[in-house]
Amino acid sequence: MKYTKLGNTDLNVSRICLGCMGFGDPERGQHSWTIDEAHTREIIRRSLELGVNFFDTAIAYQSGTSEQYAGRALRDFARREDVVVATKFLPRTPDEIASGVSGQQHIENMINTSLSNLGMDYVDLYIYHMWDWNTPIEDVLDGLSRVVKAGKARYIGISNCFAWQLAKANALAEKEGYPKFVSVQGHYNLIFREEEREMAPYCTEENIALTPYSALASGRLSRKPGENDTKRAAEDAYAKFKYDATARQDSLIIDRVAELSEKYGVTMTEISLAWLLTKVTSPVVGATKLHHIEGAARAVDLQLSEEDIAYLEQPYVPHPLAGVMAQNKRENAQKKHVWSTGDQKIH
Repeated sequence: MKYTKLGNTDLNVSRICLGCMGFGDPERGQHSWTIDEAHTREIIRRSLELGVNFFDTAIAYQSGTSEQYAGRALRDFARREDVVVATKFLPRTPDEIASGVSGQQHIENMINTSLSNLGMDYVDLYIYHMWDWNTPIEDVLDGLSRVVKAGKARYIGISNCFAWQLAKANALAEKEGYPKFVSVQGHYNLIFREEEREMAPYCTEENIALTPYSALASGRLSRKPGENDTKRAAEDAYAKFKYDATARQDSLIIDRVAELSEKYGVTMTEISLAWLLTKVTSPVVGATKLHHIEGAARAVDLQLSEEDIAYLEQPYVPHPLAGVMAQNKRENAQKKHVWSTGDQKIH
């Protein structure tokens, strides 16, 4: 495993971040394909053996059971100071807004619940999961500043935002003396490269870490279409929503990934992640089987040539925004967001 600094921080993170969205009680949340605690522990133990020290979860994942499973495994298999733990918080709910819960109080409630789920005193990175149009960014930054000052989070990150939103937030943070966002977790992979327009150049300029999710496009970049389909591939309606509409044009790139994997005698996972690793700090890679994380770890040592990279990139065409980012508009402020708390489903 190789390691790097997470943007403008002193956090030394593995080049692969284990995404924990696939962990948690399948009866309690957005997904029916998540794995139980016993299998979660196997994957986290194997990840640590491979040198992974960066773990990403969220309070929204399976009603907090992802945090609970990951927290217990990390406490049993690693020293707290040897791992970098990230979790995420959701926007205020309509009920909270109606009852007068402030943005600051909401964030305090969220971090306290997450720390309880994780069984930890602090997280290394606390991530604003999606832009909350109903809560002023001043309140969000103030709430996060209080969390950092209380020692409950070392740094703050953001997810699912536009470059202008991140620039606005960090400019305000600098002006008011609040902590700035040090990382961005956006939607970025070989078949969805819209982050390259503004977000990636901005983050390079400001030394903000890119830690993208959907690094393998919900498995589409790890196997040929129809080959070894998983429970997730069959049941994840949200992933279908993000990728099915562009499947035809994306297939040209997926075919090239398969071609290079055969040429070099490696998996498609290794090719896809080796490409992404030339662009970002540490991709968030989900794993529900041991070979998923093992393939991801091998990708760190695979060096693609400039010709290989150009060959993979050449068929790409612009894509419409999908998923959370497609809803990141002021006019959607009163609508339900795609992640919900409790046992609610994705909308």
